[in-house]
Amino acid sequence: MPFDLWLAFASASVLLLVIPGPTLMLVLSYAMTQGRRVAVASALGVATGDLIAMTLSVIGLGALLLTSALAFTVLKWIGAIYLVYLGLRMLRSAARPTQTTALTDRPAGQSAGKVFRDLATVTALNPKSNTFFVAFVPQFIQPDAAFAPQAAILIATFVAIAALNALIFALCAHAMRSRITRPVVQMWLTRCGGAVLVAMGVMTATLRRAT
Repeated sequence: MPFDLWLAFASASVLLLVIPGPTLMLVLSYAMTQGRRVAVASALGVATGDLIAMTLSVIGLGALLLTSALAFTVLKWIGAIYLVYLGLRMLRSAARPTQTTALTDRPAGQSAGKVFRDLATVTALNPKSNTFFVAFVPQFIQPDAAFAPQAAILIATFVAIAALNALIFALCAHAMRSRITRPVVQMWLTRCGGAVLVAMGVMTATLRRAT
């Protein structure tokens, strides 16, 4: 693959990934409320979810979603329901502020493994990402060259950029977290994050298949 073509793909990927969405919202919420270890786990979850979504899109799932209304609808509703579930869970976990509550306390049950699973699932089940990949990737594939090596390079590039982007956002959010000491701030951050996730779940449910 020519370097200039790869550079164009990498640049387009960076622009795509820095746009706020359900994935970054989860990354920021977890990083600001649960510490560095969970922040790193969230970045790994994003990378895993993008790897699954992009690989499936490249081998045919994306094309299926573009041609099958049923497949798109099923995946759309699974992703929407999961986002709403995560948002409601976050809203319920937002305890009332007390004098003894510390921002550095990690809410019970939110292990690094669980955060990794949540981020990987949300990213992999985003139907908009799946359909986008099948329209985005072919623009950087040379028809006169072997498909598999080119696809592997593009997938590896996108996943690496996605992981680095999520990690940077997570670590920046973690640094901001250390400057916020009032328990009431943590409570409202959690509530706002939960509300945004619910809203994004509703928006996902209203996605229409491209024609």
